[in-house]
Amino acid sequence: MVGVHERVKEIRDWYNSGRVERTLVALKNRGFGAEYVRTSEEAKKTILEMIPVNATIGFGGSLTLLQVGVLQALRDRGNPMITTVGAPPGPQIIEERRRALTSDVFLTGCNAIVEDGRLVNMDGTANRVASLVFGPKRVIVVAGINKIVPDLDSALWRVKHVAAPMNAKRLGYKTPCAETGVCSDCSSPERICNVISIVERRPSMSDITVVLIGEDLGL
Repeated sequence: MVGVHERVKEIRDWYNSGRVERTLVALKNRGFGAEYVRTSEEAKKTILEMIPVNATIGFGGSLTLLQVGVLQALRDRGNPMITTVGAPPGPQIIEERRRALTSDVFLTGCNAIVEDGRLVNMDGTANRVASLVFGPKRVIVVAGINKIVPDLDSALWRVKHVAAPMNAKRLGYKTPCAETGVCSDCSSPERICNVISIVERRPSMSDITVVLIGEDLGL
């Protein structure tokens, strides 16, 4: 006899497999490359295989990518890195973000992926969404299945009311949402959602691949 936990997992896996399949088909129909892997370990292996060993890597500050461990793996094998992770505040951060626009491969997460294949992101300074759509020779977007949403309204709601408060809290920003967990459409200098980007289709001069992972990852 199947136990209740096994049965719940079976039903969730069935439900999520349908969401993933619809999303993969929609992403491909919109011109994106699209891959699905079950685990973070598989994702790391897949991403490493996509990237040449001499490619310069730009990084969009993704918690998902840190969880997957791909950045450390790229460092360990000698890929040149452009990243501000752990860097002290200062003008060099701005320069590194500009350099990321010219990277061979830009790695980033995604705040929400609509089942119809649209990518939705927020940004405080817009460097991440800029690199997503133009500049790097290749972009790899990595996201857990928790980022999949049914429609654009749900994506925009998720960006404002889920991703923004938790990321502002994580980064120690002085915003109302980092205190209350609720978006108040603030005017804080550290507002994390100054720019909201909706990528309807793959931009004509960009190479973008989305890697979906069958786990809940990131915020």
